[in-house]
Amino acid sequence: MEALKSPYDILLKPFVTEKSMLQIERDNKIWFIVNEKATRDEIRTAVEEISDMKVANVNILRDKEGKKAVVRISKDFSAEELATKLGIF
Repeated sequence: MEALKSPYDILLKPFVTEKSMLQIERDNKIWFIVNEKATRDEIRTAVEEISDMKVANVNILRDKEGKKAVVRISKDFSAEELATKLGIF
């Protein structure tokens, strides 16, 4: 299997819904639609590279829209700050 090169090959785009916006503020979590081949470790590394923040946890979901990752940012950092950097807010 060919390794994914860039963080932007792994993280396709932020996933923004009312629920995901609440989780940014309340739970310090941010959602992404990710490459189908991406692993948890690749997702963690990609988020840390683009944000300069530490990732506490990565959960993966699959549904009809594709593969999604719910990334919990470490308590020392703010998911709101990352969301602003990505243009979500």
